[in-house]
Amino acid sequence: SLPPSDTGGSPLAQADDVEVGGVRGREALDRLRNVVGRVEAAWRPASAEEGFEIVRRRLFAPLAGADAFRQRDVTARAFAELYQSQRDEFPPECRTADYERRIQAAYPIHPEVFDRLYEDWSTLVKFQRTRGVLRLMAAVIHSLWEQGDRSPLILPSTVPIDDRRVEPELTRYLSDHWTPIIASDVDGPNSLPLKIDGEVANLGKLHATRRAARTIYLGSAPTATATNRGIEDRRVKLGCVMPGESPQVFGDAIRRLAAQATYLYVDGSRYWYSTQPTVTKLAEDIAERLRPSDGGVLHDDVHKELARRLEADVGFRSRDTRRSGGFARIHLLPRDGGEVHDELETRLVMLDPSQTHARGQDGSPAGTAARAILESRGNAPRLYRNTLVFLAADRVRLQDLDEALRRYLAWESILREKDEHNLDPHQVRQAETQHASADGAATARLPEAYCWLLAPVQKEPSADVEWQATRLSNSDPLAVRAGARLRRDDAVIANFGPTLLRKAIDDVPLWRGEDHVAVRTLVDDFAQQLYLPRLAGPSVLTDSLRSGIALLTWQLDAFAHAESFDAETGRYLGLRGGQHVALAPDDAGLIVRPDVAQRQMDADVPQPSASDESGARSVGATDTPHDPATVPNEPSPGETTPVYRRYHGAVHVDPMRVGRAASQIAEEVVAHLAGSSGAEVTVTIEIEARLPEGASEQVVRTVTENGRELEFEPGSGFERD
Repeated sequence: SLPPSDTGGSPLAQADDVEVGGVRGREALDRLRNVVGRVEAAWRPASAEEGFEIVRRRLFAPLAGADAFRQRDVTARAFAELYQSQRDEFPPECRTADYERRIQAAYPIHPEVFDRLYEDWSTLVKFQRTRGVLRLMAAVIHSLWEQGDRSPLILPSTVPIDDRRVEPELTRYLSDHWTPIIASDVDGPNSLPLKIDGEVANLGKLHATRRAARTIYLGSAPTATATNRGIEDRRVKLGCVMPGESPQVFGDAIRRLAAQATYLYVDGSRYWYSTQPTVTKLAEDIAERLRPSDGGVLHDDVHKELARRLEADVGFRSRDTRRSGGFARIHLLPRDGGEVHDELETRLVMLDPSQTHARGQDGSPAGTAARAILESRGNAPRLYRNTLVFLAADRVRLQDLDEALRRYLAWESILREKDEHNLDPHQVRQAETQHASADGAATARLPEAYCWLLAPVQKEPSADVEWQATRLSNSDPLAVRAGARLRRDDAVIANFGPTLLRKAIDDVPLWRGEDHVAVRTLVDDFAQQLYLPRLAGPSVLTDSLRSGIALLTWQLDAFAHAESFDAETGRYLGLRGGQHVALAPDDAGLIVRPDVAQRQMDADVPQPSASDESGARSVGATDTPHDPATVPNEPSPGETTPVYRRYHGAVHVDPMRVGRAASQIAEEVVAHLAGSSGAEVTVTIEIEARLPEGASEQVVRTVTENGRELEFEPGSGFERD
C-alpha cells in the first residue's frame, strides 16, 4: 500500500514509507516494480512473429522428422526464388534472406497473412490479436482441410471468405454493410470475381480474380476509413502468386476487377474495398439507361456519338484528305438512297448501324439497304451505279461497340456533372481515368465493328448483280483500309492502262456498231455499267485515253482521237494519233477505231509522182530544208505528187534550256519520223562554244572527260586560237 504524501509530491517520492510483505523502504519498492512488471508483460499483445508460434502450436502438430523439415525448407526456398526472380512485382522486403526465414517460421502459413492480421485487423477496437487470430485461423484451416486444398502455403488469397464459418470471423468486427459487399464483389457463387474468371480463360484456370479480391479484402477492409487506405498492387501479388505462376496474370485480374467492381476503389497503385459504391457503379447505372428502350439497335445518344466518331475517323469535319482513302466522297449513315446523289466519282457509303452484316448471311439488312441505294436515288432510278461501294457493321461486333460507347458516355456524364454527384478529388481522378479508358476502348472497337466491305459486281451485261463481301482486319482509318483493299483487289482502279482500256472497249463492245464513240459516252459507260471496271473517277479514264492516243503504237494497241465526225463526207475532223491530246471528262471529241483512223490518214497523205528523185531534191532544195515548219506545196492539178525520202533539220536552242528543248524536239519531230514505216532516223547533237576569256583548266578537264564518257565523235574537243 502507498501512504498518502504529506508533502503533496509523488507517492513514489516517499519510498521509505512503502511496506510490502513486512519489508519497508527501497527494497519493498523494488519488489513492487517486479510484480507490476510481470503483470504488464502478460498484458502485452503478441507480435506477428509470436503469433507464428502461437497459431502453429495451437492448431498444428509439431514438425516431426527430417522429411517434414526438408519439405518446409524446399517450400520456403521456392517462394524466395520467386520473389528474387520477379523483383519488381513484389515488395522490397521479400527479396531478403530474412524473409525466407520468416516463411520457415510461419510454415505452413504465409507471413503476409499474419502481417495483415497483426498490422491491419488489430487496429479494430473489438479485434483481439491472439484470440481473434486463433479463431479466424482455426476456421480457415478447418475449411481448407475439408476442401482438400493442396496449396503449398496458406496465403491471403486462399482464405475462403465465402465459407459460412470464415466470413463471420471477418465481419464481426466490421459494420453490417460488409456482408452483401463480400457476396457481390469479393467471394461467393454470384460474385463478380467468379464471373470474370468464368469469362476469361487465362484468369479462370488460376482463379486469379477471385484470389486477388480475397487478398485486397483481407488487406483493406479494416483500414477502409483510414487516411492511408488500401494496399499496393505489389502486396496484392505477394498475397496471391505461388511458384510457377505469372504475376502478370494477377495484375490483369486486378485491373479487370477494378474496372467493374462496385465497391473497389483505386488510387494509383493502391486498392481497397469500401462500404460506399464507387463511381463505377454510378457509371454502370447510367450506361444501363442508355440501352435502347424501343427495340432499336442503338440509343439515340449512342447513335449520335457513333456518327461523331465516324466523322472524326474519316476526317469529315477537318477536311483531312489523308483519311478519305482516295474516295471522292464518303456518305455517312444515309437514311435512304435520296441522300446519296448520282456522281461520276467512286464513293464510299457507310451504312447505318441498324443495317448490319454477318459472314455467309444472305439477305442481310446491310445487303438489303445497299441494294436499295444502288437501284434508286429517292424516287428516281440511279444512273451511276458503278461508283458506289458500301461499308457495314458486323452484327456481333456492333454489340461490343455499343457497350463501349455507352460506358464512354456514362463517364463523360459523370465528369460533366461531378458537382451534382458530389464527387471527392479521388473519385474525380478515378472518373477521368475510366473516361480515358472507355474512350480508348470505343476507338479500338470502331474498326472491329465496321469491318464488312460490300461491292456490287456483274460478270457480263446479261448476268445478275452479285455482291462481294470482304472482311477488313487492320486498324487503319475506316476509309483508308477500305480504299486500300479495293485497290489491292482491283475492285477500284486508280491507274488504267490504255491497252486494258482498248480491250474493255472491244470486249463489250462499246463501239455500238460504229467506228467511233464519244468521250463523254465512255465516261458515262464506266460510271454506269457494273460489268465494266470500277474506276476511281472519270479522270482515270481520260488519263488512259490520253496515254493511248499518244502511243507510238496506237494503231495496234490503242485508238485515235477526232474533234468531230462529218457524216456527209464520212471524214473525221481533227483526227490525230500518236500525239498528245488534252482531254477532260466532258470532252466533246471522239475516240476512233485505229484501223479506220489509219485509213483516213493514209488517204490524206499526198500521192508520189512518177518523176525521179531529182525533182524531189530540187523541191527540197528550193525550200528551206533547215526549217522543220516548212511544208512542201501541194502539187498543181495534173502534176504527179513527189516522194520525200529524206529529211534534214537543224535548230538553235537556248543553252540554259537544252533538256526541255531536246524533249520537245523528240516528241514533236523525231517521234513522227521514227514512226514512219522503215524509217532510219539519225539524231546528232552539235555543240559550238566560243570562250573569249579562255576555258579554265577545270572546265577543260571536266568537259573533255565527260565527252569521252559520252562517246563524242573523234575530233571533238577544245581548240586554240
